[in-house]
Amino acid sequence: MQSISFVKMQATGNDFVLIHTHDMDQDWSELARAMCQRHFGIGSDGLLLVSSSHVADCSLHMFNPDGSEAEACGNGIRCVAKYVIDEGQVNLQHKQLAIETIAGIRRVDPLTVDGKVDQVQVRMGKPHFNPEEIPLSISHKNRGKGPITDYPISISDGELALTFISMGNPHAVCFSETSVSEFPLKKVGPSVEHHHLFPQRTNFELANVLNRREIEARVWERGVGETLSCGTGACAIAVAAQLHNYVDREVDILLPGGTLTIDWDGDGTGEVMLSGPVRTVYAGEWVICP
Repeated sequence: MQSISFVKMQATGNDFVLIHTHDMDQDWSELARAMCQRHFGIGSDGLLLVSSSHVADCSLHMFNPDGSEAEACGNGIRCVAKYVIDEGQVNLQHKQLAIETIAGIRRVDPLTVDGKVDQVQVRMGKPHFNPEEIPLSISHKNRGKGPITDYPISISDGELALTFISMGNPHAVCFSETSVSEFPLKKVGPSVEHHHLFPQRTNFELANVLNRREIEARVWERGVGETLSCGTGACAIAVAAQLHNYVDREVDILLPGGTLTIDWDGDGTGEVMLSGPVRTVYAGEWVICP
């Protein structure tokens, strides 16, 4: 009977099953669907696969609970950084760690306490606003120049004004003038995720600006559903808020699972910086029954 070692980790409530693949061959999409189930599996927002890399300290592939592979995962990157450093999987000669993802190499700055990683900052790359890069199915005459903000879309529950951003994966941000707690995200989220405007589906963020330093938010993740936190989603919210001149350069995104801090220069020339806590929950063995 075969078993696979795993570690359960969470970053502001965004929880993951992490496996160091050691280059083993598995149907990772099928395994993600099984392991991520809350009642019949381990339960998580995604499966993180750590392997070797020829261009970075390690490589990360992330699979959603529905078996689809995500291009980018900010909180997942932070979990991987803690894991490979705490477990001595990488020789961290310098302060910064490099992690290879589908969306590109992400640079990580860990903060250790008593020899263990407590906080992780990730350089999430530059945001992209071009419809082809997000991607969006918007006709040429509707594109205009620069970022697309407050774009109206119709769903069964009414109309939403969305700002579109790619953080290596697609995001649609909607700003609300009231608290996000009462918004019917479980009903509206799937309608936005699967809207015909998004050929590869999208992540959907609802945000309420509290002041120029804080934003309250909830996230509906593509292929997952509502999660307690989303790293790339928090980045998209902060970028969208700066595009509207709602916030200053550094802003705290207050999510149900905790607070993530985002820093961006606002002019598109610099990388978006994502910071927050990360924790190891437990380790175990997943038994593969014949």
